[in-house]
Formats: sequence, structure tokens, C-alpha cells
Amino acid sequence: MAHLRPRHRLALAVPVVLSLTASLGFLPGVASATPLTAPVATTADGPNLSYVVNTTTDHRTIASVKKAIAAAGGSVVIAYEQIGVIVVHSANPDFGRQIRTVRGVRSAGATRTSPLKPAGTTDEGAVQVLSAAEAAKVAKTADAGQEPLEADQWDLRAIGADKAAAVNPGSKKVTVAVIDVGVDDTHPDIAPNFSASQSANCVGGKPDTTYGSWRPVDADHYHGTHVAGEIAAARNGVGVAGVAPGVKVSGITVAEPDSTQLFYPESVVCAFVFAADHGVEITNNSYYVDPWLYNCLDDPDQKAIVDAVDRAQRYAQRKGTLNVAAAGNSNDDLDSDALTDASSPDDSTATTRTVDPHKCFDIPTQLPGVVTVSSTGVKGAKSYFSSYGDGVIDVAAPGGDRYQIPDTPSANGRILSTLPNNTYGFLQGTSMATPHVAGVAALLKSTYPWASPAQLQLLLKAQADNPGCPTAPYDGNGDGVVDATCAGGKRVNGFYGFGIVNALRAVK
Repeated sequence: MAHLRPRHRLALAVPVVLSLTASLGFLPGVASATPLTAPVATTADGPNLSYVVNTTTDHRTIASVKKAIAAAGGSVVIAYEQIGVIVVHSANPDFGRQIRTVRGVRSAGATRTSPLKPAGTTDEGAVQVLSAAEAAKVAKTADAGQEPLEADQWDLRAIGADKAAAVNPGSKKVTVAVIDVGVDDTHPDIAPNFSASQSANCVGGKPDTTYGSWRPVDADHYHGTHVAGEIAAARNGVGVAGVAPGVKVSGITVAEPDSTQLFYPESVVCAFVFAADHGVEITNNSYYVDPWLYNCLDDPDQKAIVDAVDRAQRYAQRKGTLNVAAAGNSNDDLDSDALTDASSPDDSTATTRTVDPHKCFDIPTQLPGVVTVSSTGVKGAKSYFSSYGDGVIDVAAPGGDRYQIPDTPSANGRILSTLPNNTYGFLQGTSMATPHVAGVAALLKSTYPWASPAQLQLLLKAQADNPGCPTAPYDGNGDGVVDATCAGGKRVNGFYGFGIVNALRAVK
């Protein structure tokens, strides 16, 4: 597929979707040309891996494929029949090849390269916890009407979110689901706005709605709680404030509970479908789907991953959900001819490879219809780590930058937000930029409740402020070396897309 560029300007959204759909071979109603082959049962002598098997959505085909899965030594974990995605476990080392020969199977492949264990975020660097003494010092500088730690939240002021809250803090009828490592809903800044009925644990591909299942397993799984606070921390006289402090936030856990915190495809598929089926208006995706940083369509396993996740996120769009995702922290030009990927697969032994980002996709970031977000610092410049790309980035937002220092009590250029166990801390990354966009999208949905996902994306772009490409060579870390080149003009460019989102303009 030559030079496919997902998430170009919205006017190109339909052709892009059709191009990706055609390339993956799952246009609705098209019969498979694959011959019928009855898999021969194979001794389960390989590693126990997870697979996604993608087929048509009619019941007869799905039933037939399920029989073939069993015959090939696989066991069905769950079948998402509404999108034709079946999650399977198998120890047959030849399962993928065998099942791809079955009539009705459009694509199939392993979702990981290491064995299943008993039951990759886009933040840059370790968290900096705000101590009780430091918090007390910041609180002394709060102005009347501010939250105690708001003086350190330069990011709210950068996009007018502090003023927007006085106009419209957001509607309780709007929910943003944080698809992440878990959300601590007991945090006093999150509890007032948390929606338990729209939360679940999707690790492994099957939703668990047991009360509290969405919570992080330990304090080291802090990423989702930080993101949730950025979106909807309540203005309740405690701690910090969110961009949209009046909307609801939910948590859908997709990260492995161990120290790897990997986000496998079957878990993300589950999350998109769960969010869509439970009336979520916006999802926040501050991660990339493991184990591949870029998924290449010429590899059958990676193609199946792109197929499955794309089906799930497009299903969510059809149900009225806007999906917002981080561009990544590799300082990669996602519109370049070639990139170096030295981190994949990240669940076993990585090898260095060269990929074309028009054919090998960072997902869900580069999927059609997803809002792709780059990061900025307090000076409004692209963060030194943020990936970019003309025609790829939709909008930008504050994500922090340790080289851009604000005039705040803590003088910290990162983003301050909530952490598990009633604490607060600073993080930076496109992970932190994305919830700012999700929060502004929630304000837009509150203001225009009739808006579809496509219309919300148009509104996001329309209210954004674009600083244009920098006039001087871009040197993000100040070492005298040009780190990135911005392509495009004042209206749309590779660093900021249509511009930096503006919360105040969104509610007006």
C-alpha cells in the first residue's frame, strides 16, 4: 500500500478509511478467496500464545471458524461477533499459519512473542512525586478561587482551561474513558467524577466488571490515575483541577499487572468495544499497542493486530465515541520515508529494523478517525521528545518539557496531576498532552451534545491556536543540534497539526 497517511485532514477521512480497509482485506460483504482447509490437530508443544482471528461478522462464518480454531488446537477466550474478532489461546506453534488457511478468516496472528503469563505507556521519564511539604508550599501561593496546587498547573492556563471552568466545567452526561494501567477512583480529586458503571478490567481480552477491578494493582501503576486527573480532577478545594472538572471519567485497565505494564492488542480490542457498548463519548489512549512500536502490514501477525484494533476502534466511532491518542515520544517524523525501530518486539528480544510509517503503523495512533496528539511545553514549542508529522498530527496540547521552565512555585516544566494513594506528581510525555485534548473534546461534547465523533474532531481543529512552524531551526534540548524539521504552513503543519487546543474557545 503506497504512501497511506492515516488521519490526514478530515476531508480525506473517508478515502483513508477505505484505503486501509481494502489493504487489510475486510471490506464488509466481500467473500474470502481463501480456500477451505480443515486444520489438522497438532500436538500442543509450543509456547502458549494469544492470537486474534479476524473474520466476517455473520454468525454462520463465526461458528465455522470457531470449530476450525478448536481443530487447530486453539481455545476461544471471547468472540466479539459485532466486529468479527475472536481472541484465542493456543500452544500449537503452527496455529497462526493453519488458521489463516480457513475460509472466512481475513487475518490472524499472534499478539505477543513471549508465552502467556498467569493472570507501554507514552510518558517520558520517571514520575516526580510532590511531597507533603512541597504541596503545602505550593498551596500558600494559590489565588482565591484556585485549587490548592493549581499555581503549579501552568498547562491549564496555557489553554484557558482555568477560565473555561467558570463558563462551563463540562456535563455529567459526558464520560471520558481512560484506557490505561488502571485508575485509582478512591483519590479525592477523582472520586466525585468517577463512573464505575463504565469501568472494567480488560486484561487478556475479556471484560471484568467486578467492583474495583479497574484500579491499579500497585502505586507503580500510576500512569492512568495521572491521566484521569488531568482530564477531570474535580474543583472541590482539594489538590489539582482537570481540564474538564465537571465531566465523568472512567477507567478501563488494559496493561499487564506485572512490572512490564504492556498493552497487548486483545486487551485494547476489549477496551474499545466495552467503551462503545457502555455509552462512553471519548476514549483517551496514552500508549501504543505492544509488542510492536510499528505494525507492518507485510507481516501476518502484525497485520492481524492492525486489523483487530482498527475494527474495534471503528466500531467505537460508529457507536458515537471519539478516540484520542498520543503521537509517541520517539521524536519520530511519522510522515518520513523511513524510521528506525530498535525496540520491537518489546516482550522478548528486540531487533533493529527500518520501517516506512506509511506502511507500518503505530496503533491506535495512526488508525483512521483517531485524533493524533503531539506535545508542547510552557513556551508553546514542540516538546523535545514528541513525535510529529505533516498530515499525521491533528492537534497539539501541553504535555510538558523539562527544558521549557515555567514561572511557577515548583518551576517544573512537567505536568502536575493525581497519583494513587491520594498523592500528586509531575510527568511529561505525549501521554500528558492527550488527556488535555480529551478534556477539551469533553467540553466540546458538553457544549454541542449532538456532535458526532467526526464533528467533534472538526470542532477540535477549528478552535485550536496554531503558532506555525518555528522560524529558527528546532533544537529541543538546546545542545546546538537540529532535532526535527517542521513541514507545513501556519494553518496546518507537522509539529502542531491544526494547532494547540483551546479550552476557553471550546466552551464559548
